[in-house]
Amino acid sequence: MAKDPKNNNQGDLLEDIKDELKEPEMWRVVLLNDDYTPRDFVVEILVSIFHKQPIEATKIMLDVHKKGRGMVGIYPYDIGRTKVAQVTQLAREREYPLKSILEKA
Repeated sequence: MAKDPKNNNQGDLLEDIKDELKEPEMWRVVLLNDDYTPRDFVVEILVSIFHKQPIEATKIMLDVHKKGRGMVGIYPYDIGRTKVAQVTQLAREREYPLKSILEKA
């Protein structure tokens, strides 16, 4: 088979390029305890922003209160960052110092 001068690769094997999809890195959202934010507000945050059932939200709130921090969930970075921003915004609107952070899972 003669090579076409316009296409120097004719007849050569081309490697299949496989697009590998990587799972996104996951991040933990953690609530931090403070001495001023009411427990009921923490439960409200967990139910409204993180869609936790009230019983689970109460358990997480007690972890935050007793251990100083409580893991809320594991999310891709963008979702976790959004939830942290929502917590901060709602806490500031109510004038509470509640903080949440992201940690690599």
